[in-house]
Amino acid sequence: MAEYSTYNSGSALSLSKKLYNKDAYLNVIDNTFTELVQPQPEEETSPNIGEFFTQYNQLFYEIPKEGEVNSHEYLIKQSTDYIGSQGISDEIQALLDEITSLREENLELQQNIIDLTNS
Repeated sequence: MAEYSTYNSGSALSLSKKLYNKDAYLNVIDNTFTELVQPQPEEETSPNIGEFFTQYNQLFYEIPKEGEVNSHEYLIKQSTDYIGSQGISDEIQALLDEITSLREENLELQQNIIDLTNS
């Protein structure tokens, strides 16, 4: 350690300074530039299936019903495209069959009216 003494306007000013040799300096003083380095972004990990559905259930009522993206409508379209056209359930098919039957019956009744009117 080196000491220096200085006199200023009649009062003594004492300064001290520690000196290190090169080997001691590298062991004692951190000479990396951590302040200038950009922080590394945290690596995002995708949730597993269980975590996804937990988050989905928590956000369920916050998700808009309709919309091009980020909506329940979007999820339904994506899922339907993925699983294919198997989306028609047995109940819907039964209703479609009933509509077809009622249309045929309606045509027959209209034809009967026309036949009775012409006779």
